[in-house]
Amino acid sequence: MKRYLNFLDGRKCELSNIYAVASNYKKHADEMGTTIPDEPTIFLKPTSAYISDGGTILLPKFSNEIHHEVELVVVIGKDGNNVSEEDAVNYIAGYAVGIDVTLRDTQTKAKKEGKPWGIAKGFYTSAPISSIVPATEFNGNIPDFDLLLKVNGEIRQSANTRMMERSVAQLVSFISKVFSLNEGDCIFTGTPEGVGKIQDGDTIFAELVGFVSLTCFVANKLEG
Repeated sequence: MKRYLNFLDGRKCELSNIYAVASNYKKHADEMGTTIPDEPTIFLKPTSAYISDGGTILLPKFSNEIHHEVELVVVIGKDGNNVSEEDAVNYIAGYAVGIDVTLRDTQTKAKKEGKPWGIAKGFYTSAPISSIVPATEFNGNIPDFDLLLKVNGEIRQSANTRMMERSVAQLVSFISKVFSLNEGDCIFTGTPEGVGKIQDGDTIFAELVGFVSLTCFVANKLEG
């Protein structure tokens, strides 16, 4: 099934790969009891994880500790390989706010057992992404954004992307050299501190402050 990203100017783009970056804010690494790795740690989410603004995050019954992680999402506008940091901006189609929904107990168990944590990060509806702010609004620059996330009106996460350990340009370049880039790729660039539990009935509001927002609802997944 094809899935499409929506731009604020009315354009649509077919969703390709979803990449995500772990431990890209020091304070979040601190709260998780980890350290910043020597090079970016990249994981992937399937396209079935994607939901758009107004969608519902469905909580799997096998997890009891499900966390929100607000992130800047970078959307790639053209194919590319071995892209330099200086040229990275020319591959960016736009920016969005996303939520990397994480089954924390499942992830913790996998880490302790030395197993991959694809289930913890890639389950159905685990990648809400807002509409896309076109990169053309920023005159060839990669801006810093204020990130905000509220659960039921209470602020849980608030930070600026300049606090990232690795910049957008560094991440785009790194991913291009390992996986290559495809039009419609989305890169979740890491979450700041303040992650926390969500549950059935919650309403989550996330924002690239002053540019675009995302509202999601939370519900238990029905059997069957």
